[in-house]
Amino acid sequence: MLTKNSFPLGYGRRVLAEVDSTNAEAARIATSLAGPEWILALNQTASRGRRGRAWSFPKGNFAATLVLHPSEAPDVVALRSFVASLALYDAFIASGVQSHALALKWPNDVLLNGGKVAGILLESIGSGGGVGHLAIGIGVNLADAPAPAEVEARAMRPVSLLSETGVAIGPEDFLDLLASAYARLESQFTTYGFASIREAWLARAAKLGEVITARTMNSETIGTFETVDEQGNLVLKTSQGRVAIAAADVFF
Repeated sequence: MLTKNSFPLGYGRRVLAEVDSTNAEAARIATSLAGPEWILALNQTASRGRRGRAWSFPKGNFAATLVLHPSEAPDVVALRSFVASLALYDAFIASGVQSHALALKWPNDVLLNGGKVAGILLESIGSGGGVGHLAIGIGVNLADAPAPAEVEARAMRPVSLLSETGVAIGPEDFLDLLASAYARLESQFTTYGFASIREAWLARAAKLGEVITARTMNSETIGTFETVDEQGNLVLKTSQGRVAIAAADVFF
């Protein structure tokens, strides 16, 4: 169900002119929130991606974090990266992008015409063995993409929605599309589990059935991208057999 401004009922919407990072803001306010809340920044001064990497934030791009208070075990909570990926995919479709131009890259990127247009960063907030709150940070190159020199070696080519498709949409309008898509998929995930989310994600997966490279901090595995298993692991078929990988950077 949507409110009058097309924002899903039960989700908070907080728009900040400037902040260090929306994930950092999420950590600061999580315990004071009564329910799920989206935090959108029109400017970020300390954007970051996975493993603490810097994330470029040109003007007009999208940076937001969804704060949730999940009840599942940590390994199930982490599967929301797939929920967020699908929500981004649907938001791009709703904004006017053709489906053939989009693909989802394991574990948490969205590709547009073969280049990276969006990324997702999940962080737990709280202490102990559980997840007190979950921050789902999302960055989207709506208006501009980082220069090649700003990304690490072998990283995907960064692209923007505007340059690749001509679609012009502001961060607040994109948030409305994304929040609506996420709310629907979150309900599907909590009601029916990961199976249907996994099936939908695999139908949109980049390089499924092709040879890819998965690199961790201390190892590299080359194999055919066979599937994503029920735990969200990347499964590669290698010369040594099937290998399930929980976390890695993937290169094509």
